[in-house]
Amino acid sequence: MVGSARQPLARSVRAHFTSTSARLVAYSLVCLLASHAAVAEAPQDDAKWLEPARSRLMQEKGGLPFFPHRANTPNNAVLSIKDFDDAQVCGACHTEIYQQWRSSMMSHAWEDPIYRALLRHASQATEGRVDNFCTGCHTPIGLTTGQITSSVNRASIEFTAEHNPMPGVDCETCHNISARTGLDNGAYVLSPRAHGKPTKFGPRRDAVSPYHDTVYSGLHTRSDFCATCHNVTHPFSSVAVERTYDEWLESPYSFNGETCQSCHMPGFVGKAAMMGPERDDVASHWFSGANAAVLEYLGQKEAAQRARSSLREAAQIEFFHVPDRILPGQQVSVRVKVANVGAGHKLPTGFPEGREVWIDFHAVDAMGTEFYRLGAIKDGATEPGTRNFKVHLGDKDGKELDIEVWNATQILSDNRILPKGYDIREFSFQVPSTAVSPITLTAELNYWPFPQRLVDFLLGKDKLQVEILQMATISQHVVLAPTEPGVAAAGVGSGP
Repeated sequence: MVGSARQPLARSVRAHFTSTSARLVAYSLVCLLASHAAVAEAPQDDAKWLEPARSRLMQEKGGLPFFPHRANTPNNAVLSIKDFDDAQVCGACHTEIYQQWRSSMMSHAWEDPIYRALLRHASQATEGRVDNFCTGCHTPIGLTTGQITSSVNRASIEFTAEHNPMPGVDCETCHNISARTGLDNGAYVLSPRAHGKPTKFGPRRDAVSPYHDTVYSGLHTRSDFCATCHNVTHPFSSVAVERTYDEWLESPYSFNGETCQSCHMPGFVGKAAMMGPERDDVASHWFSGANAAVLEYLGQKEAAQRARSSLREAAQIEFFHVPDRILPGQQVSVRVKVANVGAGHKLPTGFPEGREVWIDFHAVDAMGTEFYRLGAIKDGATEPGTRNFKVHLGDKDGKELDIEVWNATQILSDNRILPKGYDIREFSFQVPSTAVSPITLTAELNYWPFPQRLVDFLLGKDKLQVEILQMATISQHVVLAPTEPGVAAAGVGSGP
């Protein structure tokens, strides 16, 4: 009897234990899911400054504290300068990363002489309407701490360095971004004291620091982090001025999981901080791009060389068709293929007022006589008819703009090369009847971040010499066929 009495009791205990365990497991799962939800990123808004999102954003009371820029802060308050450290403080621990960043265009974003000259013109021409807009991605801390005024924007670099010192795009900018509210025009949320004390957002789940709080941010691992400042929509006309992020998003690179960071922040073996662990993939902070001319001007020679290397890896050029048989006196057509093989966005991208890729085509005979050229520089710009790759902005009357981008209301044309895409351009010329065989055909693919004419207008003549970078080149020798007596040369063997 004792045994039979114990069996129901045992079953009862087991049942109670099983039921209790199930409740505990369920409760634990709920808590775990709740904790994950608490640390998950807030939903991101993918809206750009276009309708209907533009009207909705304009109607949100206090939603644009730095209008027409889209930057936000906690409670949309103007931040205190005291909330931010100088980048040199960061450099005390993150020494190597700091040194890399210091040589970059990010570091010099507020000191870029071309940008500052354009900013002065834009501020004056618009009576200050674009002051916030043009600064929020060149000195985000300057904007969100209320330091931007028309007088600051129109002052010289030397004056502001002494009287209104502000950082460019620095450590405290990127690593204090807690979220984004859109995909253009600086739609970032700058949160320097997210938890009531210095807090840094970054791509590591295991990062710790004795100086500040560290928070993992998935946003920092993705390209949409870059979209906030590398998609630019005109604040008043809504024309798409720059679309570097969108160009990447629609490219094979995006589909294959290659981010902006993959190219512009490639990993290296080392330490992110002096006391941190050795890692195989520390993100570099050179941010190599396409502005060797300004980097050279600023004395950042190694950074300028990295920019040149990046550009040379971006494109290839080849002859797509050269006639098999060319006669002296013949009209000839040669086709040249340019391919974007290394840029995860259009070639070129960004800064539509200036950036231009073009083919400089030469035809020279054996005596060194150049009898045809198209793509030369004349009066500080590529000559008319040059086979170039560029976006052209226009005003309301259809007039092309090369400086007054604030007046842009439309894109007149855009023939830039898509990522992994190519374009074929044709050159037609007549071979002189006196040309000495063989002739040499050369196609150089060149790039500059802005025409010399624009720089001379902005800074004054001879202040900054714009470097023309040869991205790629191809040459081919062609032996001229002898002209048969009584046979006209024109049109013979000119190819399809």
